Amino acid sequence: MNGRLTGKVALITGGAGGCGLAASRLFAAEGAKVGILDLPRSEGEAVAQSLRDQGQQAIFVPADVSDAAQVQAAVEAVEDAFGPITVLMNHAGILAALPFLETSEEEWDRIMAVNVKSMFLVTKAVLPGMIAAGGGSVICTSSISAVVGTPMEVLYCTSKGACHMFARALAVEFRDRNIRSNAICPGFIATAHGLREIDMLTRHGVDVSEAAIAAAQGRLCRPEEVASAALFLASDDASFVNGAHLFADNAYTAI
Repeated sequence: MNGRLTGKVALITGGAGGCGLAASRLFAAEGAKVGILDLPRSEGEAVAQSLRDQGQQAIFVPADVSDAAQVQAAVEAVEDAFGPITVLMNHAGILAALPFLETSEEEWDRIMAVNVKSMFLVTKAVLPGMIAAGGGSVICTSSISAVVGTPMEVLYCTSKGACHMFARALAVEFRDRNIRSNAICPGFIATAHGLREIDMLTRHGVDVSEAAIAAAQGRLCRPEEVASAALFLASDDASFVNGAHLFADNAYTAI
């Protein structure tokens, strides 16, 4: 590792599993002090302890990202431990895959709360400290589903479209305060979350077979590959990358 995040304080929502876990490990290995925000029932404390056992600096801050009070308390806990947050990865998210006419208002509200409202709450809590510290990087996990419609995923696609524009509009508003904001847009991923999506779509008759995925993107994306893209956006290597949508999809959206 090259210490690309040395001196930075990172907060990763959904940081205890999947791509968020990969990012927590990579950011810590690259020198960041890492706050792992995830649900109380997650493996967040065990992840943070494993990083500390390796001589890295990490804490777990349990919270529901759709709850403003819990988010504020979690952000303050990271700031109290490490100082102002200068890298924020808005990664927490959930899935919904079912016929649109069978979806409920409750399902709509939940996916928008976790996938979109959380970015609003966490970013709003983090930005004052980030601005006071002289700037930083906000990374929002979007998806190919922000630009490619998928049957049975109207709710999910809509939420990710919102993530896309949240990242871009934030970049425009805060560019002059040295804040960079970008989105990562992975394709189908080999995580528990990603495999669950494939299973859900398959049960509803959508062709996401191994052959179909191979034709669309060659293979499943690995969580470490998403984390590496996030590392670039978090680091000073991306100092002039702002308002971008970085597709980690092996040409899925280029075909």
